[in-house]
Amino acid sequence: MEKQISAIAGTTAPRIPTAEQIARAPKVLLHDHLDGGLRPETIVELAADCGYRGLPTTDPKELGEWFREAADSGSLERYLETFAHTCAVMQTRAALVRVAADCAEDLAADGVVYAEVRYAPEQHLEAGLSLDEVVEAVNEGFRLGEANARARGHRIRVGTLLTAMRHAARSQEIAELANRHRDRGVVGFDIAGAEAGHPPTRHQAAFDYLKGENNHFTIHAGEAFGLPSIWEALQCCGADRLGHGVRIVDDIAVGADGRVELGRLAAYVRDKRIPLEMCPTSNLQTGAASSYAEHPLGLLARLKFRVTVNTDNRLMSGTSMSREFGHLVEAFGYTLADLEWFTVNAMKSAFLPFDERLAMINDVIKPGYAELKAEWLFGPRA
Repeated sequence: MEKQISAIAGTTAPRIPTAEQIARAPKVLLHDHLDGGLRPETIVELAADCGYRGLPTTDPKELGEWFREAADSGSLERYLETFAHTCAVMQTRAALVRVAADCAEDLAADGVVYAEVRYAPEQHLEAGLSLDEVVEAVNEGFRLGEANARARGHRIRVGTLLTAMRHAARSQEIAELANRHRDRGVVGFDIAGAEAGHPPTRHQAAFDYLKGENNHFTIHAGEAFGLPSIWEALQCCGADRLGHGVRIVDDIAVGADGRVELGRLAAYVRDKRIPLEMCPTSNLQTGAASSYAEHPLGLLARLKFRVTVNTDNRLMSGTSMSREFGHLVEAFGYTLADLEWFTVNAMKSAFLPFDERLAMINDVIKPGYAELKAEWLFGPRA
């Protein structure tokens, strides 16, 4: 009888998802850079098309390895060089359409059902395109990629975030561009670039404009800098989400007895359910965490912050949403229920109308995870 009870109890024990289940699980991605996710073979072909001769190698496999090694090098100069190469081949309408289409197809093949992909239009003007033409080309590419994915049996919806570079002076112009295209594929605005020396309040006018237009925006904050960057992004600029936000952990004290005490800013972020766009692999590369097991995401998720999981730069990090989830499963023993929690968090935080977010959660995400969680019932029986 005891063995029978034990066997029955065992059926309800937490089940660690397999890599194959993680790949099939519906996923939501909020923080992914278009110029950080190109296929190496696409870079090689586009470089040949436009006559760009600056690539370190024209062998796609070697090029992919070079990007990952450069990102892992610990050298900011080498890391920034990687984006110089990708942006160099993204200067024409045809190139932008192709890169965006590839992006949508790759994400869909990885089980991503909704994604917000960001890029800086001001970095794609060297061949004579206007800002509006850049946006139109990228949106065309995403629609093409969505259609190609559907033809292969995958469903995905992609929205774009227009990014202004925080060291430049075009944020107002990019904010107006985002507002102009908000009903044609653009779902919000962002600022990115080095935090130190470039506080978000330098772009206060752009954020005030977007708030006046009832538009959405996220801000890269709390990645390399710290709590002042997060505080300004929230309390001065009014960010809807925090890009990374990993340094909020600096306002959390964990005692030797395991007790946790939140500072005023950390408590505010948790109480207000402010989404954190966390990118584990990228954070390891930039030194924000020493290992997946030591990543602040584990503590923040345990404390029920609005944590979301993201890729940041898939090419430079050699990653995907499935790989990010796989690393977290290995580090923290997360189950399918945990991965569903991260996914619902992300969908709740997306810059889509409420009814569409709700439908995606109830009609796509929850049924997808329910099916995966039930599979053990139909496996081989003893």
